[in-house]
Amino acid sequence: MTQKKTDPDSRSSTQDSEPCKPAAVGRKRDPGLDEKILQATIDALADLGFDGMTMDMVAARGKSGKAALYRRWPSKTMLVKDALIWMSRKHLLPGSLPDTGNLRNDLLALIKPQSIQEGQRKLQVLAGLGSFWKQEEIAETGVTEIFEPWAEANRQLIQRAIERGEISDRAEVDQACKVISAMTSYRSLIERKAADRDFFVSLIDCVILPALLNPPADPAAKKKKN
Repeated sequence: MTQKKTDPDSRSSTQDSEPCKPAAVGRKRDPGLDEKILQATIDALADLGFDGMTMDMVAARGKSGKAALYRRWPSKTMLVKDALIWMSRKHLLPGSLPDTGNLRNDLLALIKPQSIQEGQRKLQVLAGLGSFWKQEEIAETGVTEIFEPWAEANRQLIQRAIERGEISDRAEVDQACKVISAMTSYRSLIERKAADRDFFVSLIDCVILPALLNPPADPAAKKKKN
C-alpha cells in the first residue's frame, strides 16, 4: 500500500495559518488589598513578633486568600520588609514635601504628628522583629531599603537648601541622611523609645544642622592656600 507523501511546505503553511491564542491576562493588582495585607502584617508584628507570625495569620487578618498573598510576596521576610517600608512612607506627611524656605523648618515639618498609642504600636513592631534582621534577603540591602523613604525625603530637602544657598554645596548630604536614619533606628531599636518631635528637634539642632552648615574645608582650596 502506497502512503501519500506529505509536502513539508504545505504542512508548515497549515501550521502558520492556525490562529495564535491570546496570552492569558491576569487580574490587575488591587492596591486596596495590598494595603490591607500590609496593615495586617504590621498588626501581626506588633502582637506576635516576626518569629511568631505566619503568612496564614496575615492572610486571615487581611481577609485575603493565601494564593493572593503568596502571589504578591513569596516569603514572610519579603512581606515584612515591604510592610516596614510602607509603614515608613505612611509616617511621612502625605503629598508634596514641605517648602518653608528654611531647612530646619522643612526637616521638622516632615514629621507627621502621632498619638502616644501610635508611637507605642510602632515600638512594638520594631521590638518584635527578632530574627528578621538575620534573614539572608535582609542582610545586605534590606535595612537600607526600609529607611530609604525617609532618607530620600531628607535628601531632597537638603538639596533644595543647597540650591537656594542656605548651606554649602560641600555639605555631606548622604552622610547627614544616614545619620538621621541611624539615630532614629538606635532610638527605636536599642533604647526602645519613641522617635518623637522632641527627639528630632534635638537631633536636627545639635547634630545635623551644625554638620551641614560647617562642612569640611574644600581640599582643593586648602591646598591652593598653602
